[in-house]
Amino acid sequence: MSDSPPTEAIRTAPAATAHTPADAPDPRRWWGLVIIALAQLMVVLDATIVNIALPSAQKALGMSDGNRQWVITAYTLAFGGLLLLGGRIADLVGRKRTFIIGLVGFAVASAIGGAAGSPGMLFGARALQGVFGAVLAPSALSLMTTTFTDPRERGKAFGIYGAIAGAGAALGLLLGGILTSYANWRWCLYVNIPIAAVAVIGAVILLRDRPGHSGAKLDIPGVILGCGGLVAVVYGFSEAEPRGWSDSLVVGLLAGGVVLLVAFVLWQMKAKHPLLPLRVVSDRNRAGSFLTMALATIGMFGLFLFMTYYFQGILGYSPVRSGLAFLPMSAMIILGSTQISARLLPRTPPRLLMVPGMLLAASGLLVLTQLGVDSAYATHVLPAELLLGLGMGLTFMPVFSTATNGVRPQDAGVTSAMVNTSQQVGGSLGTALLNTIATSATSTYVGQHLTDPSAKAQVLREGIVHGYTQAIWWGVGAMLLAAVASGLLVTARPSRHGAPAGAAAH
Repeated sequence: MSDSPPTEAIRTAPAATAHTPADAPDPRRWWGLVIIALAQLMVVLDATIVNIALPSAQKALGMSDGNRQWVITAYTLAFGGLLLLGGRIADLVGRKRTFIIGLVGFAVASAIGGAAGSPGMLFGARALQGVFGAVLAPSALSLMTTTFTDPRERGKAFGIYGAIAGAGAALGLLLGGILTSYANWRWCLYVNIPIAAVAVIGAVILLRDRPGHSGAKLDIPGVILGCGGLVAVVYGFSEAEPRGWSDSLVVGLLAGGVVLLVAFVLWQMKAKHPLLPLRVVSDRNRAGSFLTMALATIGMFGLFLFMTYYFQGILGYSPVRSGLAFLPMSAMIILGSTQISARLLPRTPPRLLMVPGMLLAASGLLVLTQLGVDSAYATHVLPAELLLGLGMGLTFMPVFSTATNGVRPQDAGVTSAMVNTSQQVGGSLGTALLNTIATSATSTYVGQHLTDPSAKAQVLREGIVHGYTQAIWWGVGAMLLAAVASGLLVTARPSRHGAPAGAAAH
């Protein structure tokens, strides 16, 4: 974080020691935050909005059940695998430039996907979205990091950013339901075009950035090892649920991914221009933030997955009603992030927000372990959503702020990419692991309880909900581990007092 003196001191300082205009706070930075937030919302929305449209797209394009997963997987692989590269490119050529390139590319890919006339065209467009999303997301967060350095302003800005990151997925489910029900599944992709257009215009006018570090070279071996390892791990997780964890392809992908990532770390130790400088992850506060994000996302993605199925398959909700059912959680994420964490972080150690936040989120998931086929939304689901939303709101904001605090300007992009990578890998692992647990528990339950063929439908419904609750128990465990990780590793002091988090990285 910047150690520059307060504004009043700058005004009264002698000319010889006054800051240059380039170092002064950008007077348009809050409008710039709106543009950054809009771009981040687009990326977060896209992670869930297409899920709602998938059944309609499958029917319209004649996709097989075996191939339909590629609408999700193609995006996930490109996005998760290329984030580190996207973050480093932002550092080398400039964050504003890559931010705009990412927006334009994402909009073009969305237009291609919306106009898709075949499954292959849609899969390709989704992969292209992932490529440009991997450029856009780190650029957005690193622009935040380098724009807001004053502790109080940083708290407010990251409160807004954390609210979007947490609530955007639920809003995507609602928007996807509305667009699919009242327009067409293609609009779940087309909707990105006007959002990106507004963001590009705003970025050109409002955003300011330091020049890129064009003198440094891109670490090509690091790109191959790091991105290859991430692609293998994310793909392995995505294939684990349909194929099984013992499948040779899954085992090969996960083992190969781990080998590549180990080789990547070893190479980064001696590379002249490393893709991921190890100083970024060796700081315990950042490492704790990355781990907390990954563990928290395991539980959160599992919740979205199972509760979407529960609302529509068990309670019989429409896609729109399912989206509306998630809104209380979104509201609590926004409240916890902008009104509690953002106000307390300047004078509260980050872990005193992260640990209670994860404990609240774990208690919310704990309520959901008691779900049954006849559970009422108001008495079982709503309290869980309120607890989980408040907990995630308390946690996400200090995680984003602490992970990027005190980082060198030339490392801002790749550090931001690590935050997104933690979230992506955690989400991929959570979806695969919890889905496998749920499926296995359902099969066991049905096998043990199906004694009367006439009751097959009811037993199957009970078995599905039993599978969800068993998987959610593992989500509770992930949240508790996140609380332990943040409590033990994140030792940063309040940003308004003492050295900022990560100051040792300077």
